[in-house]
Amino acid sequence: MPEQSFEDFIRQHRSDFEQPGPRPALWDKLEKELVPQKKGKVLQMLGRNWLKVAVVLVLVVNTIVIFQFLQTKKQQQVATVSPEMQEAGMYYTSQIEKRLSEIKAYPTAVLGLDSAARKELELRNDTYKVLETELIQNPGNERIKAAMVRYYQLKLDLLDKILDELREKQPVKPKQSNYEREL
Repeated sequence: MPEQSFEDFIRQHRSDFEQPGPRPALWDKLEKELVPQKKGKVLQMLGRNWLKVAVVLVLVVNTIVIFQFLQTKKQQQVATVSPEMQEAGMYYTSQIEKRLSEIKAYPTAVLGLDSAARKELELRNDTYKVLETELIQNPGNERIKAAMVRYYQLKLDLLDKILDELREKQPVKPKQSNYEREL
C-alpha cells in the first residue's frame, strides 16, 4: 500500500517537480562564449616551441650535409691516392651494376635469395669498404690494390654464376615479330 500512496502523491504534485529549462536565447549566448576547440595538436605545439623545432631542423640538415661531404671526400681520396684504381673501379663498377640490374629483373620467387645474400651482392659491401679504407691508409701498397681488383673479379664471377643459374631456371624468351605471333 505504501507504493500506491507514493505514486498517488507524485501524480498529484507532478507540476511541482517539473522546472522549466533555460530560455533558447540563453543557449545561444552560452555557445558564443564557448572557446572553439583547436584543430591540430601538432600545430599548437609548433606554435609554442617553434624555436626548438628550428634548432632541431638545423641540426638534422647539418648532419646530412656533413655526412655527404665526408662521403665525397672519401671518394676523392681514393681517386687521388690511386688513379689507376679509380679507372679499374669505374670499369668493374659498370660491369657489376649491369649484372645486378639483370638479376633484379627476375622475380623474387625465381631468385631464391634472402636479404643477407642480396646485401652481399651489392657493389659496396663491408669487404669493399675495408679494402677502400686500407687503400687510403696505405696508398702505395700493391697487395691492397691487387686485393681490390680480385674483389671486383670475384664479385663479377659470382654474379655471372647467378645469372647462368637464373637463365637455366627461367630462360629469356626471344622477342617474336608480329608475323611470327600471327602464325
